[in-house]
Formats: sequence, structure tokens, C-alpha cells
Amino acid sequence: MPADQAAGLRRRGDRQPLHCVHCFSDFADSSVQLVHALHRLGQASLLVDVQGRLFADSPTRSLFDWRQQVGRGQLQFLPQTYGDGWFAPGARADEPVLRKAAQGYDHVVFDVGWLGHELTLMPGPAAQTVVMVIQRSDESMRRAYALLKTLSRLEDMLSVGLLGDRMACDHVATACRHFLEPRFARAVFSVAHEDDAIAVLAVRMGAKEASLRLVI
Repeated sequence: MPADQAAGLRRRGDRQPLHCVHCFSDFADSSVQLVHALHRLGQASLLVDVQGRLFADSPTRSLFDWRQQVGRGQLQFLPQTYGDGWFAPGARADEPVLRKAAQGYDHVVFDVGWLGHELTLMPGPAAQTVVMVIQRSDESMRRAYALLKTLSRLEDMLSVGLLGDRMACDHVATACRHFLEPRFARAVFSVAHEDDAIAVLAVRMGAKEASLRLVI
């Protein structure tokens, strides 16, 4: 049985919601490392290239751009070792066709750049995780905290993982605990001090998915 079908049957059998991950990073390889780490745990991912920096040179890309694919109701995914990829610069997570197509995966991961992207969440029963890769610079920390403030105002409950520079992540996490609502601050965690932060993040996300049910 193909990996994506197995993932869909496993999640439906356990009555688990779809798990959406929004990976904010200046580096294109952050989301790729994450889906590979999830794959090593036996989980299949759909990696959505909303920045156009992962699959732009793929020889197997569809002749139709993602908007045409949405209009036709036929999304053309690119087979990868960890699941599939989708070249969709500018696509939003709330595309109804995408939600239907993503049902066959354990995770749908959006590769997001810090600049020029408006965060949208996938509607319906879905677990939402935001991953931020923070660098040791005032600009990087300001961007991370600004996004945290935006997320703290959302009605949807989500978790937020920080990784990257240890001191930068500590600084942002401390500001979050001091200035944002405690309920939201408790949903923010850092793996920056771990030797293999991506692997630890994947394990945490996998464990969270295993414990989730339709009541989120």
C-alpha cells in the first residue's frame, strides 16, 4: 500500500485530525529536514512549497501552475522519499481542494519564508503547529516575537516550536512568557538546546499526533 494511503487509513482509524505545520525559516532546508525526520519515524508528509524555493527546478513539475490545478480540482504532487511535494508559490493553507488532497498524509508541512507571507490556517478539524527558526539578530527576534503576538490573538489553539540560535530562542521565549497570555505562552516550546533539534521536534510532533483526537 502506498505510504500516503497508509497514513490516511492510520489517521482515520485512530480518529486523528490532520496535522498542519507552518515552518517559518530563512533557510529552505529547514522544512526539508523536518519532513525527512518525520519520515524516519514512519510518518508520511506533504511538503507545500509556498515560497517557490524547493521544487522550482524539478523536471517532473506539472505544466499547469497550482492555481490551474486548483481550478481543475486535480493537484499534481511530486513524489518524494518522505511522501510528496507540491510546487505552489503563494498558495494558502485554507484552499478547500488542498485539505481534501492532504487527507492521505500524517502531516502537511508548509515551507514559509519570513517576508511576504500571510499566515492562514487550514480550516476544519486540524492540529496546527508553527515552527520558527530564529537567528541571533535583533531583526530575526523581532520578527519571531511579532508573529507570536499575532498568533496569541487567534481563537484557534496551536503549538509553537522554536529552534535555531539558542540565545535568540531563549530571549524570544522569555518575552513570550512575560508579555503574552499565559495560556498561549504554555503552547510555546523550544528545542534549540537539543543536539539534533529537528529530530527532537519531529519526535515531539509525532508523539503529539498520536495523542490527538477530533476534540482539539
